[in-house]
Amino acid sequence: MAQTGNKEPETKQPEKKLINLLRGWPSPHLLPSEILRRAADKVLSDPAVFVPALQYGPDPGYEPLREALAVWLSAAYGVKPDVRELCITGGASQNIACVLQSYTDPVYTLAVWAVTPCYFLACPIFEDAGFGERLRGLPEDEEEVDVEFLERALQECEEKEGREEKPYKHPTPHRKLYRHIIYLVPTCANPSGKTLPLARRTALVHLARRHNALIIADDVYDLLQWPTTTTTTPSSSQAEIPPLPRLSDIDIPLGPSPHDPPARHFGHAVSNGSFSKLLGPGVRTGWAHGTPDFAYGLAQTGSTRSGGAPSQLTAAIVTQVVVDGGLDGHLRERVRPALQARHTRVVEAVKRELGWAGVRVVESSEGGRGVFGGYFVWVTLPEGGPTAAEVAERARAEELIVAPGGMFEVGMGDGGRFERNLRLCFSWEEEEVVVEGVERLGTVLRRWYQGTVAVGEKWENAEGHK
Repeated sequence: MAQTGNKEPETKQPEKKLINLLRGWPSPHLLPSEILRRAADKVLSDPAVFVPALQYGPDPGYEPLREALAVWLSAAYGVKPDVRELCITGGASQNIACVLQSYTDPVYTLAVWAVTPCYFLACPIFEDAGFGERLRGLPEDEEEVDVEFLERALQECEEKEGREEKPYKHPTPHRKLYRHIIYLVPTCANPSGKTLPLARRTALVHLARRHNALIIADDVYDLLQWPTTTTTTPSSSQAEIPPLPRLSDIDIPLGPSPHDPPARHFGHAVSNGSFSKLLGPGVRTGWAHGTPDFAYGLAQTGSTRSGGAPSQLTAAIVTQVVVDGGLDGHLRERVRPALQARHTRVVEAVKRELGWAGVRVVESSEGGRGVFGGYFVWVTLPEGGPTAAEVAERARAEELIVAPGGMFEVGMGDGGRFERNLRLCFSWEEEEVVVEGVERLGTVLRRWYQGTVAVGEKWENAEGHK
């Protein structure tokens, strides 16, 4: 009897899960919903708390949170608590906009200097404030900010454009105008992961004071650091890494500068803090730390005075989390160990899966200090191979989203300086998924070097927020 020749039905291969190593969000498993629920129950069950929490608040922010933060931050940074140095904000990004509203002028302020590679969603905030044409990249070196380069650039800028025209704004008596803005993430920078050493921090503050510049320091990763030298499984029993002094901590004791108005001390550095990476971005609550005059002046921003203190109800809930010890426990028991474990795994995976191609990864945030922190690793591809943009495009065929270095060029330029760099986020996807993402990246590179590159569709608008 003749064979029919029927074939076995083809088995459809399961679709790959999309892996997003661009999104800079905390893992859903690290969100402290139960801690926040208990704190909210306390707040909303006591009229003495929820009545003021549900009303307009004082300009500088919810007073109990300012008091609790003053104590909590003093313990973290080893400084004397002073509630007058704090202003509650609606988060780090919103606060940058408020600082620009209160302390810059479209004519008087000459330029915004942003350390590059730069957190890419900061640039539109400066553009919205009218500084798109005066937004200038400040290159990193091995110790993050190249202070000598900045000093030369400030001098050249002032010689070329230094004529003081009459400003449009009238900030007195509670605010002043700065001639320059300097923006950076001094600890565990996004995206490079570098940390500005103490000597550089001091030099930068003194430079700012000479040139009437305000340093906006996004200190969002200061309390998310861990040792990289441990060979054991990360655990909550490991000693916490004390953060370096904030730029505002260095600046405040120096007293008024020649650029301060009489009887005022506004200072030249503001620490921009946030609970986004500590509790969750949806909390939309943060703080600014600076001199008492600066903090109060920031509280006089028009939108704050009209709408009341930012995050009034959430601030009341966060206060309970801080006072009850829930924040410390959450960071100690869950967040830092999880991020440390993810970082260890992703570095190992990069070496194992990409090292053969000459790919390098930043392992330590500050020289030989043996410390890392934050959400990202900064990867460098070898010369002669594909660019980061080409790798990112082809990674899409592997259902993988990564961030090419060109995204982090100040002003959204062509990214030529970072065409060999990729930023990989290890905070959003689960630990094993992050490792699988690096493995898929290895597949992309192998196909490239084997000449069988699978070209994927271009991708746009993948989220990645501060």
